[in-house]
Amino acid sequence: MTRWRRLVSSVLALALGSATLHAAEPSAQPEALRVCADPDNLPFSREDGSGFENRIAQLLAQDLGRPLVYEWLPDRRGFVRKTLGAQLCDVIIGVPAGFERTATTRPYYRSSYVLVERGSAPPVRTWDDPNLARLRIGVQLIGNDLAASPPGYVLASHGQVTNVRGYPLAGEQPAAQRAIAAIERGEIDAAMLWGPQAGYFARRAAEPLRLQALPAPKDAAAPPLEYSIAMGVRRGDKQLREVLDDFIRRRQADIDGILAEYAVPRVAGVAP
Repeated sequence: MTRWRRLVSSVLALALGSATLHAAEPSAQPEALRVCADPDNLPFSREDGSGFENRIAQLLAQDLGRPLVYEWLPDRRGFVRKTLGAQLCDVIIGVPAGFERTATTRPYYRSSYVLVERGSAPPVRTWDDPNLARLRIGVQLIGNDLAASPPGYVLASHGQVTNVRGYPLAGEQPAAQRAIAAIERGEIDAAMLWGPQAGYFARRAAEPLRLQALPAPKDAAAPPLEYSIAMGVRRGDKQLREVLDDFIRRRQADIDGILAEYAVPRVAGVAP
């Protein structure tokens, strides 16, 4: 999965002020909701507020009655250390549930890697499907060492390595966007992509594309292809985590609506 993550987003700054009423004692403004986010990482976050994590952060700030403030930082090596760790912000809107570098809330959605291919192509049913072996497949490459994402490892374990093309996360466009554009140009036949990115960019493709989550591979040693996503706060910030948990419980339907707008494929049943 790209942000493991690369499923994290952005930094934010605290803005506090005071006001006077009838020249009386100053009244403090509500404390800002300080959110960390990547300034150019659609569909998750963007500086113009067009990502779905931006929308969820806006919903959260409105619900809490607090001003929303960002300080942007690209989601690269050291992101958590340079944001939450440096006290620059208090919340990362999207991290894997149980992420070891933060304390995490209850998950608010669960998604998976999906196979993206033309709608006219014969559907692939399993990882052992002969049709899969005949496809030229794009996968996302993660981290500075360009390690394969989980589907890349599964494909390799099934002997499919010569027909796989890697798309590094770093680039002028998101890796998923580049892979889907390659499908449209006929350079590859399909791509195994993290669901939220696949759904967002496939919807914007010029031709109909099909998204399908393949059943979990039978190999017990295979990496997971499904992940629950939560919000991350500093370790030990129990009070804020409880506030966010309460928000997620109360506003889950509104969050689901935002995810649907962005065509985020979701797995039924969010892990607790």
